[in-house]
Amino acid sequence: MTVNLTPEQVLAGAGVLLALVVVWRIGSRRARQAVDRARAGVRAVSLAGRVLVMAAAFVGVQWLVIANPGNVTLLLVVLALPDLLAAYVLTRTLTVTSLDTTRRGERR
Repeated sequence: MTVNLTPEQVLAGAGVLLALVVVWRIGSRRARQAVDRARAGVRAVSLAGRVLVMAAAFVGVQWLVIANPGNVTLLLVVLALPDLLAAYVLTRTLTVTSLDTTRRGERR
């Protein structure tokens, strides 16, 4: 079985294949951008949720220790630990400057 194609048919086929590749690449780029935007939004909400849970845990432990006095060392540790963590987070946040975006081919 022999297929005889004219040069116009070969060029038309190549054009259709090129168009399909271009449409596919544009779609994949848009999908990747949509995923990145969604990921950024979820990241902020997730961070806020973790902050609230940790704050509630700190308040609960502090309330238990303050409501049951007796050990001054334990009271000082429970009151100082959140301050140390907050100081660490604030210092790191204010001194580290990094971009969360990556270029094509770079690892995250």
